[in-house]
Amino acid sequence: MALPVAFFALFFAWPVAAIVARGLKVDGAWQLGRIADVVTQPDIRHVLWFTTWQALASTGLTLLLALPAAYVFARLDFPGRQVLRAVVTVPFVLPTVVAGSAFLALVGHGGLLDDLWGVRLDTTVWAILLAHVFFNYAVVVRTVGGLWSQLDPRQEEAARMLGASALGAWRKVTLPALAPAVAAAALMVFLFTFTSFGIVQILGGPTFSTLEVEIYRQTSEVFDLSTAAVLTLVQFVAVGAILAVHAWTVRRRETALRLVDPKRTARRPRGAGQWALLAGVLVTIALLLVLPLAVLVRRSLDAPGLGYYRALTHSDGGTFLVAPVHAVWTSLLYAVAATAIAVGVGGLAAAALARRDAGRLVRGFDALLMLPLGVSAVTVGFGFLIALDKPPLDLRQSWILVPLAQALVGAPFVVRTMLPVLRAVDVRLREAAAVLGASPWRVWREVDLPMVRRALLVAAGFAFAVSLGEFGATVFIARPDNPTLPVAVARLLSRPGDLNYGQAMALSTILMVVCAAALLLLERLRTDRTGEF
Repeated sequence: MALPVAFFALFFAWPVAAIVARGLKVDGAWQLGRIADVVTQPDIRHVLWFTTWQALASTGLTLLLALPAAYVFARLDFPGRQVLRAVVTVPFVLPTVVAGSAFLALVGHGGLLDDLWGVRLDTTVWAILLAHVFFNYAVVVRTVGGLWSQLDPRQEEAARMLGASALGAWRKVTLPALAPAVAAAALMVFLFTFTSFGIVQILGGPTFSTLEVEIYRQTSEVFDLSTAAVLTLVQFVAVGAILAVHAWTVRRRETALRLVDPKRTARRPRGAGQWALLAGVLVTIALLLVLPLAVLVRRSLDAPGLGYYRALTHSDGGTFLVAPVHAVWTSLLYAVAATAIAVGVGGLAAAALARRDAGRLVRGFDALLMLPLGVSAVTVGFGFLIALDKPPLDLRQSWILVPLAQALVGAPFVVRTMLPVLRAVDVRLREAAAVLGASPWRVWREVDLPMVRRALLVAAGFAFAVSLGEFGATVFIARPDNPTLPVAVARLLSRPGDLNYGQAMALSTILMVVCAAALLLLERLRTDRTGEF
């Protein structure tokens, strides 16, 4: 636990504490009365209420639409499954500003629904809810589906042989085994929607505002750091309470699972029910995920002769100090470094949390690991600039600052993906290896690693994808000569003109292609090189 604790203390707790202290201290004295003044304001209470209920609604809708897809990818074998799994994950890494604009083109004025049926959703909360499903669909599919594919189907078959119905066997055998993964996926979806910024900013307009949007507005538009600090504390407390409840309810329910090779569990669809379910999932993916991506690609091709793509190779000396296409290489380098940090920190934390003899203090760290997903990225970005600006940690001019911020978001995914599988490893296997003379390191290498190798690859893929698309904190710390893809897209969108908008769509398309290629490679490695259990 030493490295994870040090990492989160230095690069999360310290920056957040620094920015909150800057907002609540005036002339060296704490202005704690400001907290009550802010939270009692009617407009702030309305923001808190909307933030909470839209996050609950978004989480429920995402689970409803994505759990059938988790089953399809885990249990059914069909042509193009690996490619489709990568496509499902692409929306999750898109910058929220870009995806929000693409969704607006579907449901807003002059969008697809408006042209076909005269229906507009951009002034309703449904646009926000559907866009949240668009983003978080992959979280449920990969988190729940990853564990589902490794559950031994013979346990459910044994229940059927003893007289249980198909639904009863699933409810009493499979669902309890999946409960930790479902809870972890629901928690991540709730945290992302609770702190939603880009989607609400674009689709909500002046009508809807979340805590994240309000923090940004108070920080960058009103310049009221004290109100922003209070809202950050409120968000921090709310997320901490949610994580505490989660840790209390599902902490030790990952035990007694029999894990097998996913190659043995996926079969061709059988019967009308499975074929109908597969067709329904494919239609949902096509309408909810592929269609918005197609809008982005189509807009990037509006200029004749790939004009928007050719323009990316030139620097105008204004928005960028380098050609916009340079952001592709920069993002890949940052994402690789951030993935390595996230896997190292998150893997060590998951290994410590999975031990049966872990103390209460170690188990409590489980909930704290998820806090970076629930705290304003705006706060973290400003905190980096304030806290890491003097020795011994003066990192303002160092390239590592961006991967560190990205790893803060990637590490919780590593923990939540690996922890259910690590806790499912039968402790008797470790004890038997130790009795036969294996060292602790060899026990981990021979017993744990073969079991968690797949989960480790999935976790690395998630960390890489999140790093590619991270925007909230990166926008404040990325250097002008080394912008990331999301930062470059946001800067182009902020400038008027069709050329800038077209270049933003072209960069977004490149980001989708890079992400899809990386995820497709991950799927091939996950299925071809992980061996037999």
